[in-house]
Formats: sequence, structure tokens, C-alpha cells
Amino acid sequence: MTYSADTDIPAITDSHCHLDFPDFEGQHDAVIARAREAGVTRMVTICTRLRQVPQVRAIAEAHPEVFWTAATHPMSAGEEPIVTVEELVKLAQHPKFVGIGETGLDYHYTAETKMRQQESLLVHIEAARQTKLPLIIHSRDADEDMGRILTDEHRKGEFSCVMHCYSSGPELAKASVELGFYLSMSGIAAFPKSQELRDIFAVAPVDRILVETDSPYLAPPPHRGKRNEPAFVAHTARVGAELFGLAYPDFAAQTQANFERLFWKATA
Repeated sequence: MTYSADTDIPAITDSHCHLDFPDFEGQHDAVIARAREAGVTRMVTICTRLRQVPQVRAIAEAHPEVFWTAATHPMSAGEEPIVTVEELVKLAQHPKFVGIGETGLDYHYTAETKMRQQESLLVHIEAARQTKLPLIIHSRDADEDMGRILTDEHRKGEFSCVMHCYSSGPELAKASVELGFYLSMSGIAAFPKSQELRDIFAVAPVDRILVETDSPYLAPPPHRGKRNEPAFVAHTARVGAELFGLAYPDFAAQTQANFERLFWKATA
């Protein structure tokens, strides 16, 4: 069993957060210290617009526990330049750059840009292939197109992937697992009214499960309605442990192994 170096609490990783957002301005040291106290030994902070790369990269460089990724978020695809594969491959040369994302499709708020979102997604998929780094997928109200694109593209050339903050239907979850992808549990999975989502996770292989906060959003109980932060990933993980019938230390260890298998560069 792996434990945090600073405590006897089982070690765990927040695989997706947004530490560059204004919610955390001037508070990084305190937020990371609280995470460490909760057993969170690693955090992956996600850049959603390439013009934010300097700020995101600086946070990772300043804190040993923090790694970073970059992409154009699908909700920003209509107002940001289409990134090139070459740009992403160049960013991936940074020693703490560990994934391509988050990218994907969001038809809930930005359906009017769906064709541009798909164009952007294909660029990110090719960058994931070339770098061998995991793709980080955001999918909302786009299950059919997402499943089709990921399946078709995987046939053309393999890549690894995590379906971040998974809250879509059972069909996309099944297709993702069959492709060898991972499903990430956010605070949504801990909400009392999310039993259908918990049922989707419960039938997935436990060796394909990650946990995340997506902070500053989606704080799990008992912090729901407040700003989320990496320390709170432990609350979601305790729900996951119960869901899979595991003791918390065993589930935490399993998600650590899963993270290290997928985000291999974070252990290099």
C-alpha cells in the first residue's frame, strides 16, 4: 500500500484540475498544502486555451506535485485558433507535460460550433498518437458523435485516452472501455441523485478508473456548492471505494496504479 509521505493517509492523485483559474489566484501554496494533507500526492492541472500555457506551465514548474497538459477546450473551439499537431508536439517536450487535453465535444452549450469542435478534436487525437501521451476527453450531449469519432480514429491508429469527468450514457462508457480507455470519476459521481452514473461506473473494470476534482467546479459532498479543490478528490474516491466494494486504501492504490499506467510520463 502506498501512503502520502507527509501523512499515514493513502496516497491518491487528482487527475484533472484547473489551478490557473482565477478561483485559486494567490492561493496555490495553501491549496497544494491542503491537498497534501488529504493524501493527494499529484495533481494534473489542465490548460484549456493555449494562450494560457505560460501560466499553467509556471504552476507546474513551481510545485513538485503538479503536472500539466494543454489543448483547446471544445467550448472555446469557436473563438480560438485551431491548434496544430506541431504545436502540441512541441509543448509535449516539457518534462512535466503529461497529456493532450482537454479536448472533445460539447453540444450542450456550443452546438453551433460542432463541426469546428470535431476538426479540433482530430488534431488533438493525432498529437496523442505522435507523442504517446494520453488524450483527455470532455464530452457533453455528444455521445453518438464522440463514440463514432473515437472508434473510427482508434482503428486508424491507436492512442490512449481518459474520458474525463465521465457523466455520459452507458453506451459511450462501454465503447470507451472496449477501446482500452479509462473513465474518470468526478464529484458528480458522489452527488446523491447520481445513482444512474454510479451504476455505469460499477460495471466498468476497476483497473480503468481514475478520480478527479475538475476543480474549481463540481465539489463533492460535504462541500457541494462551494469551490472545489484537489484535496476534495478523496471524498469522491471514498464513494468509488464503496461502489467497487473495496477498502479505501485498496481503491486509492488501484487508482494510483491506473493513473501511473495511463499518465506514464508523470512517473518518469
